[in-house]
Amino acid sequence: MAKTSVEVSSLQKVYENYFNIGAAVNLRTIETQQNLLAKHFNSITAENDMKFELLQPEEGKFTFERADKLAAFAQTHGMKMRGHTLVWHNQTPDWVFVNSNGEQVTRDQLLQRMKDHMNTVMQRYKGQIYCWDVVNEAVTDEGPELYRKTNWLDIIGEDYIEKAFEFAHAADPDALLFYNDYNESNPGKREKIYQLVKSLVDKGVPIHGVGLQAHWNLTNPSLEDIRAAIERYASLGLKLQLTELDISVFKHEDKRTDLTNPTTEMIELQTQRYQQVFELLREYREVFTAVTFWGAADDYTWLNDFPVRGRKNWPFLFDENHQPKEAFWKVINF
Repeated sequence: MAKTSVEVSSLQKVYENYFNIGAAVNLRTIETQQNLLAKHFNSITAENDMKFELLQPEEGKFTFERADKLAAFAQTHGMKMRGHTLVWHNQTPDWVFVNSNGEQVTRDQLLQRMKDHMNTVMQRYKGQIYCWDVVNEAVTDEGPELYRKTNWLDIIGEDYIEKAFEFAHAADPDALLFYNDYNESNPGKREKIYQLVKSLVDKGVPIHGVGLQAHWNLTNPSLEDIRAAIERYASLGLKLQLTELDISVFKHEDKRTDLTNPTTEMIELQTQRYQQVFELLREYREVFTAVTFWGAADDYTWLNDFPVRGRKNWPFLFDENHQPKEAFWKVINF
C-alpha cells in the first residue's frame, strides 16, 4: 500500500501551548506502539505496573523491573511521567492488611506500611515522576455514604486519605499530588468527590489536583455534566487533568459482541464527541495541565473484553494500524 502523502501533525505539538498529551502504557505497548507514542505523546502513565501489588507483592520485597523499563522509556523519549497509583482498594496485596498470624493489622501498623511503601516508591522515581495519583477511587458511586468501604477505611478511618497525601508530600515534596476517580462527571458522584477534596483543601492537606478519569462513551456523560464537573473542581483552586480518557463506541446498556468493526454511526458519533470534548478542554486550558488517554491506539485497550467478554472496542484517535482516525483530524484542526 502506498504511503499517504499527507503529513500527519504531532498531537502533542499541536497542543504544546495548551496541556501535555499522555498515554497509558505497558511493557508490550512501549514496543508495539513505540513510534506512535514517540511522535504524538509527551507523557506516559503506567497502566498497571506501578500499582501496589506489582511493586511490593510481598512485604519488603519490591519488584521494580517493569516500572523501571517504563520510566526508562519516558526518559529516552524526553517524556514526562505520571505515577499511578499509591493507595487504592484494588490491586493491593492481602498481606498489607494482616499480620504474620493472619490477623487484621492495627491502624498504626497499616499507616506505617502505607508510609514505607510510598517512601520507597516515590523516592526511587523522584525527579522522574512529576505527579502521582495518591488516592484512587475513594468515594462511593451511589447511596448516602461518602467513603467507599475498603480495608484502608475500616482499619485506619476516614483520615487515611489525608494521611496518604501527607506521607506522599513528605516522600517527594516536588511531586504534584492528585485525587483520582471515575464517574467524576456524574452529578451525584461529582458532589461527593468535591466534598472529599474540599475537606482536604480546607484542612491544608497537600493536594494539588483532581484527576478526572474520563472513561466516557458516545453520549454519557453529557457535555453539560462534564462542564459542570470541570467548573466545580476548578472552583477549589486546584489543577485538573483528564487521567484515563477513552471514548467507548458502546453505550452502557449495549452488550453486543457481533461487531468486527465499529458502525458508520459509531464512527461519526465518536468523531463528533472527541471534537466537542477537546473544544471544551481548550476552553479550560487555564485549569488543565494534561490530558492522558488510557492507551494510544485501537490495537490495545483495556475495554477489549470489558465489561463484555468477547467484545472488541475502538476508543482512541488512532486505529489498529496506528493511523489517525477522522476524530484525530477534528481534534488537531481548530
